[in-house]
Amino acid sequence: MLRINRARSLRPVFVAALLLVALVLPSALLAPLANAQTILATVAKVPGPVAVAYDSSKGEVFVANYQDDTVSVISDANNSIVATVPVGIDPFSVTYDSSKGEVFVANNGNSTVSVISDATNSVVATVRVGSGPIAVTYDSSKGEVFVADHNDNTVSVISDATNAVVATVAVGVTSVTGAYTPRALAYDSSKGEVFVANFGNGTVSVIADANNSVVATVSLASLVSNVGNGLTVAGTEPIALAYDSSKGEVFVASIGKSLVLVISDANDSVVAAVPVGSGPVAVAYDSSVGEVFSASSEDNTISVISDATNSVVATVPVGTGPFAIAYDSSKSEVFVANVQDNTVSVIEPPANSTTATSSYSASSATSVASSGQSVPVLSSNTIVFGLIDGGILVGLMTAVLLSLRRRRSRTPSSTT
Repeated sequence: MLRINRARSLRPVFVAALLLVALVLPSALLAPLANAQTILATVAKVPGPVAVAYDSSKGEVFVANYQDDTVSVISDANNSIVATVPVGIDPFSVTYDSSKGEVFVANNGNSTVSVISDATNSVVATVRVGSGPIAVTYDSSKGEVFVADHNDNTVSVISDATNAVVATVAVGVTSVTGAYTPRALAYDSSKGEVFVANFGNGTVSVIADANNSVVATVSLASLVSNVGNGLTVAGTEPIALAYDSSKGEVFVASIGKSLVLVISDANDSVVAAVPVGSGPVAVAYDSSVGEVFSASSEDNTISVISDATNSVVATVPVGTGPFAIAYDSSKSEVFVANVQDNTVSVIEPPANSTTATSSYSASSATSVASSGQSVPVLSSNTIVFGLIDGGILVGLMTAVLLSLRRRRSRTPSSTT
């Protein structure tokens, strides 16, 4: 009976240990989920957002609204719309000119570029360019703005000093159809070059800003063997570009293959191919942690690529139809324009992290309407933790009660 009594005396200790495990273990096991990359805020009532640019001077994000020919201005302080600026017809791309404090907007519908002063949030100039401008990027070295003229197979070069076109560059390579269709631009600050994605024939043109001439053409349609992770692929339909200043590389979203291809600016050749979500249409570089964000329009996610390994390290669900991305260097946040549900998702930075593969904190998810009023939202991980912990606690308490009941019923016989 001494053995039985010892076993019974250890029951409270055993139960206490189980209780401690119930409280700690689920959260410990699921902690990685709590730190998964997630949405900090959603800015609503943005009509047809198709392009995003970050204004580092004002801490604002400019969003081109294709649906109603306007540009929404979002404050990154509270993730609310603070201004709406009428521009040309069918605005399709935006870029920020840090030297002049201006935002250049490519209006695809009437072949113009609107110039917005960020001091007044009003249009101060309108520049006529080639037919169907669809992309725009700022060259900080020359104080020039490059505009991809989709219908002309050219790139217009605008001086920000005069707001006038100073050069026109033919891009793409000769083909039977002549469908070069330049679709995206990225400025390489290290080499003083502008990369042009030619959607129609699977090439990237490289323009030297010293003389505004094409100095290289990178073929993506040919087979790419033994690059990066060993893929052998044909990268076609390049639709977006982003320059990685840390690695001296250009990331190219290839919508036809659901890949992001990596071009080295040292030799203008493809050095890696990264599988991402379905239908990548936009890319942006996060300089704080060395990551590239790729918008997958067909599965409503953002693939996060480490530029150290050229591999996807995280996937973030966003709104419907993510179409454009911009990185906010002041807050280390990423703004994603979701064209199908008229929202802009804000992805928050990593919590307690300095590495490229770290995850992003999910502890402060909020939903923000265009009025700027914040409505707290319970994190799904918090709900999961609560349900698991609660279920285990209920089970343990039931076990404790049953144990006590059995102990009382056996007390008389245990003293014999």
